[in-house]
Amino acid sequence: MKKIFLFCVAVCIVGNAFCQFTVSENKHYILRDGKPFFWLGDTGWELFHRLDRDQVAYYLKRRAEQGFTVIQAVVLAEFDGLHTPNAYGDLPLLNDNPNTPNEAYFKQVDYVIDKAAEYNLVIGLLPTWGDKIFKDKWGAGPEIFNQENARNYGRWLAQRYKDKKNIIWILGGDRAPRNESDVAIWRSMATGIVEGSTVKPMISFHPQPNETGSAQWFQQDDWLSFHMFQNGHCRYTAMYDKIQTVYNMQPTKPVMDAEPLYEDHPVCFDAKSYGTSNAYDVRQFAYLDLFSGAFGHTYGCHDIWQFYSPYRDAVNGPHMYWQQAMELPGALQMKYVRRLLEAYPLADRVPDQSLVEERNNYEPERIQATRGKDYAMIYSTSGLSFTVNLGKISGKKLNTYWFDPRNGKTTLPETIDNKGSRQFIPPSKGYGQDWVLVLNDAEKHYAVPSAN
Repeated sequence: MKKIFLFCVAVCIVGNAFCQFTVSENKHYILRDGKPFFWLGDTGWELFHRLDRDQVAYYLKRRAEQGFTVIQAVVLAEFDGLHTPNAYGDLPLLNDNPNTPNEAYFKQVDYVIDKAAEYNLVIGLLPTWGDKIFKDKWGAGPEIFNQENARNYGRWLAQRYKDKKNIIWILGGDRAPRNESDVAIWRSMATGIVEGSTVKPMISFHPQPNETGSAQWFQQDDWLSFHMFQNGHCRYTAMYDKIQTVYNMQPTKPVMDAEPLYEDHPVCFDAKSYGTSNAYDVRQFAYLDLFSGAFGHTYGCHDIWQFYSPYRDAVNGPHMYWQQAMELPGALQMKYVRRLLEAYPLADRVPDQSLVEERNNYEPERIQATRGKDYAMIYSTSGLSFTVNLGKISGKKLNTYWFDPRNGKTTLPETIDNKGSRQFIPPSKGYGQDWVLVLNDAEKHYAVPSAN
């Protein structure tokens, strides 16, 4: 890691360039300026399109205060983004032509990216929602991209933002390529982004739900820096198994769930049959995804991705305006998983179900384990007891404590011998009673993460 950091510094000095994001030496994590970067994302898809500057500033400031690090947003937005103007009456393109972007519209994009940087937020920048490449069964479109103009548009965007240090690129926009022609358009856009960038850009691809995420089409592509999944907004999708499959693919690339079940979302798009998601639902996805090998995680909220307000059309029955939704409990609880993981060496962490005997439980009773060289964490989805196989991390003695995902609080530590096996019983069990057991080498004197 030290060598990577020194190399980045050298590149930054030479040619007045900068080296912001790279992939770790073990190929499972993202680094920012050579240090592990924890991706805690929010899906602000319509951020450029629906909010004015005061609203943008409010949203970004509050998300930064809540511990988020990445905002995923779309330049050519989903909600008729080519023909419905932004908050200032501007359309993104002249005559729906990717070769003639509208400078007035992109001044607002500039503002959002710069304002995010003020709050140390990264923009996960989608050049376009996928319906502008193909509409399929939904989306306003129109379809405007081919290989040539996709490359030109990607190059133009990258050149415009080549000096911005808080951008990670995301292609796809909720689409699965239908054929090689679709794949070629996205590859061409990626080529343009690479051509317009000062250093190798960090790029991913946001797909529809499938078994291997972006790896289905782009596993071998050099431009694809890390993989993304979407789970389809259902409760039980065994995302931990899917993440583990891609985690083990060659060539190795980081992987994450970039669109899990949103908070306050109709489950499987059918609230009448399955109800609406809650904080417990979004917590489960965060801990199960991260402990199964994801390098980061994106939270989402149904009322926020569309920035629901009395002045905009609504999709799939949101319940509250976006300003209220920003204070939903699931959003407020995301900072705790970040604090827990950042309390230990982040880039050393690996998934390891051999830590527990109950390694194959189904989601409602899932036990998911992860560890570093001298620490381990085990998530019990509903507070069920489990048996830990000790001796898999360093230390003759281990400090252990329970971490509460609802409030970030911990129990008093207990010291145990690091040998044999031992059953652990969480402080409570049942629906909504998820817990994390933390074990660490007593000689390392790790501090307990703060709940504040």
